[in-house]
Amino acid sequence: IECGYQYLRGATTLLFTGTVIKEVLNTLALTILVDGIPLSSGYEDMNPNDVASMEILKDATATAIYGARGANGVVLITTKRGSKDGKTVISYDTYVGQTKNLDKIQLFNGEEYAEMKRESRRTIGTYKDANGNVVPTGVIDAFADSKLFIAVELDGIANKRSLDYQDMMVKQSIQQNHALGVQGGNDKTQFSINAGYFQDKGIIEGLDFTRYSFRASVDHQVNKSLKVGASSYVMYAETNGANLNPYGYLSSQNPLAKAYDDKGNLIFSQTDDALLTNPLNEIVPGAKIDNTKKYRVFNSIYAELQLAEGLKYRVNFGPDFTITRNGRFNGALTNDIKGGNPTATTDNRFGFNYTVENILTYSKQYKDHNLNVTLLQSMQRDNFEQYTQSVMGVPVETQSFFNLANASSIQGVGSNLIQWTIASYMARINYDYKGKYLLTLTARRDGSSRFGENSKWGNFPGAALGWNMHQEDFMKDLTWLDELKVRASFAQVGNQGLSPYQTVGLEGRTSYAWNNTAAYGYRPNTIGNADLKWETSTSKNIGADFSIWRGRVAGSVEYYQTNTTDLLLSDQLPTSTGFAAVTRNVGETKNTGIEISLSTVNVDAANGFKWSTDFTFYKNSEAIVSLYNGAKDDVGNRWFIGKPLNSYYDYQYAGIWQTAEADKAKAMGFTVGQIKVADTNNDGKITADDRVWLGSDVPAWVGGITNRFSYKGFDLSFFVFTRQGQMIVSKFHQNSNYLQGRYNQIKVDYWTPNNPNAYYPRPNFNQEFPAYNTAIMYFDGSFIKVRNINVGYTFPAKTAQKLGLSSLRVYASIQQPFIFSKYRSVDNGVDPETSNGNIENNVTPATSVSTFGLNIKF
Repeated sequence: IECGYQYLRGATTLLFTGTVIKEVLNTLALTILVDGIPLSSGYEDMNPNDVASMEILKDATATAIYGARGANGVVLITTKRGSKDGKTVISYDTYVGQTKNLDKIQLFNGEEYAEMKRESRRTIGTYKDANGNVVPTGVIDAFADSKLFIAVELDGIANKRSLDYQDMMVKQSIQQNHALGVQGGNDKTQFSINAGYFQDKGIIEGLDFTRYSFRASVDHQVNKSLKVGASSYVMYAETNGANLNPYGYLSSQNPLAKAYDDKGNLIFSQTDDALLTNPLNEIVPGAKIDNTKKYRVFNSIYAELQLAEGLKYRVNFGPDFTITRNGRFNGALTNDIKGGNPTATTDNRFGFNYTVENILTYSKQYKDHNLNVTLLQSMQRDNFEQYTQSVMGVPVETQSFFNLANASSIQGVGSNLIQWTIASYMARINYDYKGKYLLTLTARRDGSSRFGENSKWGNFPGAALGWNMHQEDFMKDLTWLDELKVRASFAQVGNQGLSPYQTVGLEGRTSYAWNNTAAYGYRPNTIGNADLKWETSTSKNIGADFSIWRGRVAGSVEYYQTNTTDLLLSDQLPTSTGFAAVTRNVGETKNTGIEISLSTVNVDAANGFKWSTDFTFYKNSEAIVSLYNGAKDDVGNRWFIGKPLNSYYDYQYAGIWQTAEADKAKAMGFTVGQIKVADTNNDGKITADDRVWLGSDVPAWVGGITNRFSYKGFDLSFFVFTRQGQMIVSKFHQNSNYLQGRYNQIKVDYWTPNNPNAYYPRPNFNQEFPAYNTAIMYFDGSFIKVRNINVGYTFPAKTAQKLGLSSLRVYASIQQPFIFSKYRSVDNGVDPETSNGNIENNVTPATSVSTFGLNIKF
């Protein structure tokens, strides 16, 4: 089952190990509840080994009970708890793995870079021989080279030097994980203790992550009426290089230069270009530091009281404390400073989030009637504080970001306070008759401090019907049918997904001249919108769940339609306003789609061999239905009626201007070899009116398939995932594709008189970037990935017992061993999978992790 962007809707219980949890939670904008308490942020802080199960709620009525917090879906995480069987179980899970790049970013090598630089001068007529004639394409002239290249480049050309900074900077790294757990208890008291250690050394020197964690829980039956319990998760993590990416900088480096001098010392500036410095300086220990330390204590405390038969009261309290300290230092010999004064910054953050819930439930069974009523009142409050200071002129680089008072100047001091509160009331009724006919009714009222005085509260109802048809008498003769349930639901869910204080305008300090003297005052930094109100999603679902042939084939089919009104989005404003954007309710969208899941037991042989398959398919169609004030389209924000919300609107690539088109190109303001874009309105010129809708990041369909095999203790599984028909924007191809001859870049097939069928334009020294280069940054983002391959062996119980163990399993796995994508293999791209359709400038190639592990129980 793929747990990724936009693609989970029904209710599925998943068991997770390894790093899948982090991938899911960081990708989805979901509400995460751990043992019933909302996890406000920092999902990567979790230790996956603490998780017993994870349930993802997607159905509208299922998420409706969580109100505003359930607008984008809900993930219910249950951590490991103790047992009542009187036994104490000790477990130890560990793995060690190696991370490596699947491939490298393909850049011009030394020879190719030199030729691209020559061609950029041929284009403007300055690559000339001793007689003053422009040297034609494909011809290398020693005299012209002597005028174009500096000494180190000429030496590189003569010696066929081609520096590969990727090989020098990137390494195979080690990843390791250790988890020790103790669970036990009896009928009255159950306990669980878990400790974890995780380390990832990173594929680039100076980039690494380490986490220590400890979780303890206890559940105690005080008497027949009262049960209490608590769990506490304590975590310390240290991250180095979270905001650094020397990988992105190396792509522009001159491959003809030298990285080291004859004595083996790094050369800081290798050419006469002041903007280019040796990227290896970035990974010299102590030269560039980005260190983050995080401390977190996340708690869940409850008390449950049986008031009467069928009537129960429960109170949940969940305090969450977080302290984060980030320190950054840039030494003199780094790309940011370039020999200037070293700088340092500290950023200290303190967070306290707590949730209080009061829950009253009543359950009653009368003959064939079953009734369950739940009443809930909850409140969640968040307090965030931030304190920053930046200095320049650190006197001794070894002090990095400590003792900042020694610096020669203070560059900035800042502080921040952000607070928000959600208050909620909810009522839910579940009723069934003979287990055949099911009814759920929900009503919820949410209030958020993020909205203005007149719009703080929203009301959100929901209803669902279910029919277990297989229990009907007229279905009894269908002996091959195990289960058939049809269901339908309607629900409204509110979304308050905007930053606090958007309803009020914020002010900031500014400087100005008064009587020839510097003075300070305050001016508006943001525009407030007091009319902001709840964004509301109204969902209608119909579906069916089935199982046949004693569970050999099972699955579900679901069709849904979700209309979201009063969309909360950032509206880009004209520059003349003096503000960049304002948050507002901009209109309505409509999402319709179908989701299919199927599980089969393909083989279940008497000799113990078993083969099963899980398959999922998802197709979604998204369109804007209306915009504010009845507007048809909003070109500035790229919002178009009938198109997805995140659309791409730009000039349409039409090839490269060819020699035979020289006159037409000149008439339209172009030259041969430049990018040709379509004149869509046929007015004989290229203007902003020629931009068209190109596509969106919404895929045509998404699918995944998992196969599992087992035989006498051996197990093998692999998961393949695909996303088809999604357009992506590769800013890497736009901004790392200079074709100017000054910087190196990704390797592309560019136009020359001898290569007229190329996709990319002719190098031109007079253009820092090719004209209309945004037209070459749109690609088909379709891909097929082998997500993981796992193979393991569980030793027989007798063998484990001889070793003093209750169970023993060994396994090996490889994460993301294969990626099949035109963008990666043909277009010289990297990993096409992205949560928002954007491939940024500071990309890194896809990585694969191979691990070997043990699961031991005593």
